[in-house]
Amino acid sequence: MAELNVGDKAPALRAKNQNGETVELSSFLGKKVILYFYPKDNTPGCTTEACNFRDNYQSLLKDGFEVIGVSIDSEQSHQKFISKFDLPFHLLADVDQKIVEDYGVWVEKNMYGKKYMGTARTTFIIDENGVIAHIIKKVDNKNASQQVRDLYKG
Repeated sequence: MAELNVGDKAPALRAKNQNGETVELSSFLGKKVILYFYPKDNTPGCTTEACNFRDNYQSLLKDGFEVIGVSIDSEQSHQKFISKFDLPFHLLADVDQKIVEDYGVWVEKNMYGKKYMGTARTTFIIDENGVIAHIIKKVDNKNASQQVRDLYKG
């Protein structure tokens, strides 16, 4: 898949959430969607990011945003993650890696000289018409929701 850019139509998205319910991006037309990709449930950085969105969730909703997290973890893993940290939003199970591929965030990573494939922590902000309005590639886990807000000031 070619790299996505601001102004592109967001790729269609259809996946099961933590409760086994099918979630489609198209059902959020009319709202701004914070679609954030993260590597793994219950890891330090991913937990910090998810909890930041949780702590600011009500004000994000009030400002017209919906929050959706995506990782390649299973529905069961998402259920445990949500339960442990009281997360109020959808976490989509992309176990077949289709969504991470479609959004271009399934990349080669390098840790301690070992190369492997994994999810690049990336946030896409999709406007009310299903168009990518912003892409945050350098996510600040502790301030993820503020990074989104900063793009909408002014």
